[in-house]
Amino acid sequence: MLNQNQIPLLDALKASATRPHAPFYTPGHKQGEGISQPLADLFGKTVFRADLTELADLDNLFAPQGVIQEAQQLAAAAFGASQTWFLVNGSTCGIEAAILATCGMGDKIILPRNVHSSAIAGLILSGAIPIFLNPEYDPVLDIAHSITPNTLQSALHQHPDAKAVLTVYPTYYGVCGDLRAIANITHQYNIPLLVDEAHGAHFAFHPELPTPALVANADLTVQSIHKVLGAMTQASMLHVQGNRIDCDRISKALQLVQSTSPSYLLLASLDAARQQMALHGKILMSRTLQLAQEARTKISQIPGLSVLEMPQLEESLGFAALDKTRLTVTVSGLGLTGFEADEILDEKLGITAEFASLQHLTFIISLGNTPADIEQLVQGFTTLAKEYRRSNLTVKNQVWLYLDRTLDYALQLSPREAFFAVSETLPLTQTNKRICAEIVCPYPPGIPVLMPGEVITKSVFEYLQQIQALGGFISGCNDISLKSLKVVK
Repeated sequence: MLNQNQIPLLDALKASATRPHAPFYTPGHKQGEGISQPLADLFGKTVFRADLTELADLDNLFAPQGVIQEAQQLAAAAFGASQTWFLVNGSTCGIEAAILATCGMGDKIILPRNVHSSAIAGLILSGAIPIFLNPEYDPVLDIAHSITPNTLQSALHQHPDAKAVLTVYPTYYGVCGDLRAIANITHQYNIPLLVDEAHGAHFAFHPELPTPALVANADLTVQSIHKVLGAMTQASMLHVQGNRIDCDRISKALQLVQSTSPSYLLLASLDAARQQMALHGKILMSRTLQLAQEARTKISQIPGLSVLEMPQLEESLGFAALDKTRLTVTVSGLGLTGFEADEILDEKLGITAEFASLQHLTFIISLGNTPADIEQLVQGFTTLAKEYRRSNLTVKNQVWLYLDRTLDYALQLSPREAFFAVSETLPLTQTNKRICAEIVCPYPPGIPVLMPGEVITKSVFEYLQQIQALGGFISGCNDISLKSLKVVK
């Protein structure tokens, strides 16, 4: 039986970092001796002693036989997988590899329209054809949730030749759809269910959190261990169970999308984060849930504010679970947009949210937060309500969410065809009815509004301009000022 007390990769890295020797290998700074002084002043030299390459004792990420293999086996046991891969290029490369391993050129994959841009990259790389499903949308909250089992059933009935289904669980707002039912429907067609569980790595460690994707019978899930647990930024994991996924194809796909010079600092942080959760996860998550509940209770009592709760989801989705460590606060009752409230909290009150939208601010409460953080958050919202309240919104209360408009979209070319097609850049106002050749999305959360192959409509660029006017940021496209767009020539 595996011993979850062990941290084989971290121990090996520590031994290599402290071993006296003359280094004649990469990286060039030679364990910090050649690092620039400003960088050394900020981080200290200790961290650079452990910034090592694939030495014999440190194993090889793409052909693990030693400490990386041991660390991945421990992670698989801790998270409930049959096999786990460590990722150093974030969940982005995991999603890309999942699509590459299950879909080839021209194969269909069913996925929600509010997928992360990494899934679009996977479509471009693989040549797969997306069959997009509109997630359930709550027009009162102005929030898109999950796809429903009924929607998926209809799509599979129309496209029984699909090679895989990909879904997002949880959403950026912490909302979880009926994943077990979605898995059952997917498996009726003997195809795998792939899950973008980037924000759900903590689910396995407390019974009051939503059901983990693997427990709900997903075949593959990708988790950002850095987003909600204790790993370093970019450090993620890909988990597989069952026999619907070819593990050799996963390994080969990851070689295409991961660096051949992986950071051992990131890899070791995955090993340490796994040990931390395996040994102390329930206690840590209990504290986190307690802090989150304190924030929810106190903020919901502030006049003009409300928080996203389960009854709202049950009414709009029928079935759902909510990650209670994800706090979404509706600020429109203060006469402020989420963008305005975000700016005030960040610049004047010392509170930084995960992301803002037209009506809401969303916060990630994790094992790294403290009671002092929650106190500052509550006090910040108290001050916001007292000192910055307006009589009404500075913009009309319009539903601008692009998902409501996806029925007008038409995929004229596959994302891959459009991405590699000869293109030209035109002023935004001249792109109506043209085929988009790049990814365009407000950030965060990095959910594309336009992608290569889709027809651009007037309503789409009006939406994008509105997001900019309200303080949002457009990413993915070449001209982030959005004065022009790249289209297929």
